[in-house]
Amino acid sequence: MSVNEKLSVKEKIGFSAGEYSSSIVWQTLMFFLPAFYTDTFGLTAASVGVMFLVVRFFDAFNDPIMGVIADRTNTRWGKFRPYLLWFAVPYGVLAMLMFTTPDLDYNGKLVYAYITYSLMMIMYTVVMIPYNSWVGVISPNSEERTSVSSYKFVFAYLAGLSVQAMVLPMVKYFAKGNDAIGYKVTMIILGSVSILFFLITFFSAKERIQPEAKQISRIKDDLKDLLKNKDWIMIFITSMLLLIYIIIRSGDIMYYFEYYIGNKDLVTSFMVVGTIATLLGVLPTKWLSSKIGKKRLFVISLLIIAFSQVIFYFAGPEDIVLIFVAQIIFSLASGPTMPLIWSMLADTADYSEWKTHRRATGLIFSATNMSIKSGVAIGGAAIMWILAFYGYESNKAQSEESIFGIKMLMSFIPAIIAILCVIPLFFYKLDEKKLQLIEEDLQERKKRDKLN
Repeated sequence: MSVNEKLSVKEKIGFSAGEYSSSIVWQTLMFFLPAFYTDTFGLTAASVGVMFLVVRFFDAFNDPIMGVIADRTNTRWGKFRPYLLWFAVPYGVLAMLMFTTPDLDYNGKLVYAYITYSLMMIMYTVVMIPYNSWVGVISPNSEERTSVSSYKFVFAYLAGLSVQAMVLPMVKYFAKGNDAIGYKVTMIILGSVSILFFLITFFSAKERIQPEAKQISRIKDDLKDLLKNKDWIMIFITSMLLLIYIIIRSGDIMYYFEYYIGNKDLVTSFMVVGTIATLLGVLPTKWLSSKIGKKRLFVISLLIIAFSQVIFYFAGPEDIVLIFVAQIIFSLASGPTMPLIWSMLADTADYSEWKTHRRATGLIFSATNMSIKSGVAIGGAAIMWILAFYGYESNKAQSEESIFGIKMLMSFIPAIIAILCVIPLFFYKLDEKKLQLIEEDLQERKKRDKLN
């Protein structure tokens, strides 16, 4: 494929189907798994908190390992593409098994939860590290890779809308008075869709960039470069803190509406409104960052996020309109944050190449994914432990102390963490002027290399 050749819309859509596959499962985990484990499966909040922390921390360290394995995979389909064929079915089956409630005593259920949750996290890593890396080799044209990423991002939000709009109604429809059956049937359907869409991606898209045969990549040198990259470290810390407050807030939504607001049926509308507002917030990201800079836009977004979160503490159960307005403000401000994280991450890869004359984009992205999963681990454990600390008991009327904890998890706790995200950004030095210099220097190097 020549540098100027365009990818077809059909291939871009086919490739992005894989993001829908992963996100319908991942977002179900993020929004509904905490409440499923405590209120349907029958585990205590404290036990779930320990499990989330142990499993997710272990899983976080798998990412760089999987990146190294994928880089060294060689098949007739390429390096990254075959993982979707090999592991699509295990991915879908494990999604169903994780939301299955076995007929066991408490300890048996806890062991079952550890096994299925651990295997699901491993499978997510095995599939998604190669899939995300595939973006870098789908075309030699950087603009086409950006276009593919945009399609992929849209499909992620479409998956989010699907999950938020359909999961609870599906559970209620299939439950017939038994939520355990409702969740199981729902996840059989979502798992099957996930398998189908992964296979669509495998058959729809290709890998087009191959490394030079003489290229020698030493992991030790790449790791040394990574740890010397101070701007990458700042993004690593920011992304971890970002995921901590996102997971805390997302996991508390079910508890907030059921026990504080007193109307669990509003959860679906609340989530869907938030996702639509987030998608709208994403759209002007490129224009806004070109006007005020990525770092400044990020800081402003985080401060608005913190302000909007505090509203949830002071809003009463009757203030539904105010709660939805706060959700819209939060979501609009959240829109630019994830695109900015990945854009700034790519900038740190350029900076590393500029400084060291070596590029290790795969390691930089997989290592950052480790920080994201660490944030997921800490956030998932924190919400369970805080609920337990304030005396939460599942499927019962909550005490004033427990309600206070639920409100704090939806308001001041994520707000404080959002403000903490601002601190490492002050030490991030790759502004637009410096990035322009780096880009020009790298282009000159490539021209000289071609001449030589």
